[in-house]
Amino acid sequence: MGGLDRRASPGGRSLWSRILESSAMRVGTSGSSAAPWHRVLLRRLGYLWWFKAVGTTLFMTAFFAAYLHLLHFPLYPVTVMPLTAVDRAIGFQPWALAAYASLWIYVALPPAIAPTLGRLFGYGWHIGGLCLAGIAVFVFWPTAVPPADVDWGLYPGYALLKGIDAGGNACPSLHVATALYSAIWLAADFREVGAARWMRGLNGLWCAVIVFSTLATKQHVMLDVLAGTALALLAAALSPGLRRRLPAKVAVPV
Repeated sequence: MGGLDRRASPGGRSLWSRILESSAMRVGTSGSSAAPWHRVLLRRLGYLWWFKAVGTTLFMTAFFAAYLHLLHFPLYPVTVMPLTAVDRAIGFQPWALAAYASLWIYVALPPAIAPTLGRLFGYGWHIGGLCLAGIAVFVFWPTAVPPADVDWGLYPGYALLKGIDAGGNACPSLHVATALYSAIWLAADFREVGAARWMRGLNGLWCAVIVFSTLATKQHVMLDVLAGTALALLAAALSPGLRRRLPAKVAVPV
């Protein structure tokens, strides 16, 4: 009483499990579905959209609260990250601000197209663990990028960015780590539904532009990018939800 009956059915599965499985079948979790891949993605977007929207908002709010607190009140002396030849070669590029800000749309896509609660919580737990690992580094080893020779006042958007995030909490770059982890997750999703090659290519391109923007906005240096990449790959290797996915068994439309 007072909830779903979780007792096992004669087939050995609980009512709750069968309900979740039925929902997954309706929204589509396999590239073998008869529906075109874009319709499958649209159905996934509609699945518990309100729950996904609220959960993603709460997750980002909690993350920013911790991130900004450590940024403004570091517990230990701040280490300034050294520049590399790559940092000197990539100059400040004003257009990169839009790409940098687009991360917050990009990282919301994997939960938005999650076809089941299990998939949704799987992504949330692992990217949450990734962020907590980065926050733990910032607690014990606060870092910052060296000042750039740029008059930020000439660029209103950058003045706002620098007023909020003045290049601290630099290494590892969580911008890079979350973008790359999301790209890996989306690649598995698109492969699963049999998405077109151009869609998969767009996913990789968007991630690459975000990573590049961390250098072009002078929010990070190359060492931050490398550390963020390592963190993302570690999180992906430890994500059973990614390891269990099999490639689609259907030809990919073009």
